[in-house]
Amino acid sequence: MQTASTVLMVEPIAFGYNAQTAQNNYFQVEQKDADIQTKALEEFNSFVDKLKSKGINVITVKDTLDPHTPDSIFPNNWVSFHNDGKVVLYPMFAPNRRVERRTDILETLKDKGFEITEIDDLSHFEDQEKFLEGTGSMIFDHEHKIAYGSVSLRLDEELFRQFCQKFGFRPVVFHSYQNAGDQRLPIYHTNVMMCVADKFVVICLDCIDDELEREKVQEVIKSTGKEIIEISEDQLQQFAGNMLQVHNEAGDKFLVMSETAYKSLTPAQIQNIEKYCEIIYSDLNTIETNGGGSARCMLAEVFLPKNI
Repeated sequence: MQTASTVLMVEPIAFGYNAQTAQNNYFQVEQKDADIQTKALEEFNSFVDKLKSKGINVITVKDTLDPHTPDSIFPNNWVSFHNDGKVVLYPMFAPNRRVERRTDILETLKDKGFEITEIDDLSHFEDQEKFLEGTGSMIFDHEHKIAYGSVSLRLDEELFRQFCQKFGFRPVVFHSYQNAGDQRLPIYHTNVMMCVADKFVVICLDCIDDELEREKVQEVIKSTGKEIIEISEDQLQQFAGNMLQVHNEAGDKFLVMSETAYKSLTPAQIQNIEKYCEIIYSDLNTIETNGGGSARCMLAEVFLPKNI
C-alpha cells in the first residue's frame, strides 16, 4: 500500500536553527529575538490535533534536552519502518543529527503493538562520508517498487543504488537544483521537490535542469499510471513539494501539507488534488523558516505489521 495510517512524530523540546544543516539546506533562515521553541511547539501540537481529528493514528514521542538535537522534529530522515517488520537507520550528513537515532523510540512502537523483526543500521557509512537521509532523500512508490532519488550531499548515488537492490526497489536517479542567491545549487532532499501519492505525483520538473533526466522521470511516473501535478520553482520554495499522502482507519485518504504550501497552490492545482483526496494543511511557519523542512519531513510513516 502506498499510504500509511500511522505516523511517528517527535515533539520538539529545544527546536531551533541548525547551522550544521544550513550548509546545504537553502530553505533555512535564522529568526532572531523570538521564542522559536514555544512557537514551534504550538505549531507541532496544532498539526498533531488536525491529523488526529481526521482519524489518522499519530504516535508522538518527546525529544530530549541532552543531547541537543535542534532538528529532531524531522524523524523521517534517520529512520524508516517497513511492512515486513524491518526498520532502517540511515547515515546523516550533519553530526548533530546523528544523535537523533534513538532505540527507545523503537521500543515505544513495540509497546504500541507494532512488530519489529530486524534493524538494518546503515549509519556506519557516515565514517566514509556517505549519506542517505531516509524518506527525505528517497521517495518511494511502494506499489510499483520504485524509488526516486535526487543526488546531493545527502543522497550518495552508490549507497542509494545499494539500498534499492537490497530492498527490491527500482532506482530512478536524477539531479535537481534551486536558485540560492545568484547560484544554481543541488536541492538537499528529494522530498522538497516531489511527492508520490497513490494516483498522482506532485513534482517540480523545472528544477531538473537536465532535459534527458527530466524526460526520464516523467516517463517513469507516466508508466505507473499516476497523474503528474506540476508545481513551479516558486511554489517549491513555499514547500509545495513537501507533502505526504496518508489514510485513516476508515480508509479515507488525505494529502498533508503546510499552510504555506497550500496558499501557494493555484485553484486548479487544488482542484486537481481534491479529485483524489482531501487536503489537510497546518501553519508550520516557524518550523519551516528555521528548520528548512515542512509537513512531510515531520512525519515518519509506520508501515510495520501489528501483533494480533
